[in-house]
Amino acid sequence: MAPRLFCFGLGYSAGRLAQGLLGEGWRVAGTAREAARLAELSEQGIETFAFDREHRLAPGALDGTTHLLASVPPDSQGDPALDACTRAIIAAKSSLEWVGYLSTTGVYGDYRGAWVDESSPLRPTSERAWRRVGAEVGWLDLQRLHGLPVHIFRLAGIYGPGRSPLDEVRAGTARRIVKRGQLFSRIHVEDIAAVLRASMRAPHPGAVYNVCDDEAAPPQDVVAYACRLLGAAVPPEIPYEQAELSAMAQSFWADNKRVRNTRMKQELGVSLAYPTYREGLRALL
Repeated sequence: MAPRLFCFGLGYSAGRLAQGLLGEGWRVAGTAREAARLAELSEQGIETFAFDREHRLAPGALDGTTHLLASVPPDSQGDPALDACTRAIIAAKSSLEWVGYLSTTGVYGDYRGAWVDESSPLRPTSERAWRRVGAEVGWLDLQRLHGLPVHIFRLAGIYGPGRSPLDEVRAGTARRIVKRGQLFSRIHVEDIAAVLRASMRAPHPGAVYNVCDDEAAPPQDVVAYACRLLGAAVPPEIPYEQAELSAMAQSFWADNKRVRNTRMKQELGVSLAYPTYREGLRALL
């Protein structure tokens, strides 16, 4: 029987992985919260289940699952996929060959532009990132206590079709905010899927991987490049202090670091299709 992927949270990144596996004959199932999204996924050939704090996982939803991916963000109560009931269901699944949890490089916090790798101390600067740390611990506990083949993937800023600086330029919403020395790491959604598939082929239970491209870059440079690709006027620079960012946006700008992806490349043999934002944005044209 074909392998079965089950995704807690079939959003942007997990959805891209699911589509690729469907094309190879995998069985794919997963969760969403909104009825419209559930209907959309069903039309794609994905078995769907409503799941959130108000909807428990349907009995038998994980039956036959060989690969499990979790991309539901934790809330103030923790990771919904790790509540007492669902955790017990997952822990009992001896059929699982691979388990992945999509986290974020935000768990490292602020390193003032210095390099971080998977061994760097975690010192989040926001409550949201602290929740991610707790979720990572919870998933790794499934390996420690139940022997499940758990892997943690710390994703940098995700971009791809319909979600990139090109779309912001086209919409007229792009801004070139400048904060001295500020760098952000990024990753194309197709490269995320490639990393996950490489890990599925060569599991290393307990492994943690940074998933990012090769070049952390100033955000104003990325916007300017997108403008040049589209032949659009480059917006003027806006000092960070004058940008009037939301509290959520400010929390992202509070962290400044370069993220190493050496382990991802060496252990999984991944060769990025989009090693910098330049290749990624050019391909999105």
